[in-house]
Amino acid sequence: MTKDSISNHLLELRTRILKVIFLFAILSAVGIPFASDIYAFVAGPLIQLLPEGSTMIATEVASPFMAPIKLVLYVALLFSMPWLFYQIWMYVSPGLYKNEKRFTGPLMLSTIILFFGGAAFAFFIVCPIIFKFFILMAPESIRVMTDINQYLGFVFKLVFAFGIAFEIPIATILLVKSGVTTKSSLVKARPYLIILFLVFGMLLTPPDVFSQLFLAIPMWILFELGILLSSNKE
Repeated sequence: MTKDSISNHLLELRTRILKVIFLFAILSAVGIPFASDIYAFVAGPLIQLLPEGSTMIATEVASPFMAPIKLVLYVALLFSMPWLFYQIWMYVSPGLYKNEKRFTGPLMLSTIILFFGGAAFAFFIVCPIIFKFFILMAPESIRVMTDINQYLGFVFKLVFAFGIAFEIPIATILLVKSGVTTKSSLVKARPYLIILFLVFGMLLTPPDVFSQLFLAIPMWILFELGILLSSNKE
């Protein structure tokens, strides 16, 4: 690869990154006027479960203003992900063979669906279960009142972790199809990969065993799905 070729690749990479940043900035600007509505929606799963008389609290002076703004940035980043995936695919596609390019469209669509499927699973299913468990386990002498910054950080850490974890079938299929590994090798490595999923669950989620298992177990199931859908070619 020549020096000019490397420069061209770097320039294209910079252009695509700037396109993602530009969309993120637009979504952030559009979302700021609706910050309160977005906050009400995102806070809903916890507020509905809080005991009577309990509310969300702000422990920092600027939190009532900054937390909704930060939330808008989180949401803008979340909805920028399909555009990011698209730019990644477009960046790597010139290096693919003609027969491999046929799979770009389906893989692109699957990538987006799985990411938002994972995010939705985390927000609508995992979060309410975890919140309900923690609230029910709180001693009677403790009034549950969660700080808004801590809550938003908890929720979006789970949402992004699950969104990324749900890409495992795509990653598995690509590894097999590209010849990096084979189905039989992945099957033999299953016990080690399960341990790896548990480690990822520990690193990518808040420090409680329930959210870690809620991530690790779907990762295992999705890995098995990826194995099932992978080509049988060795």
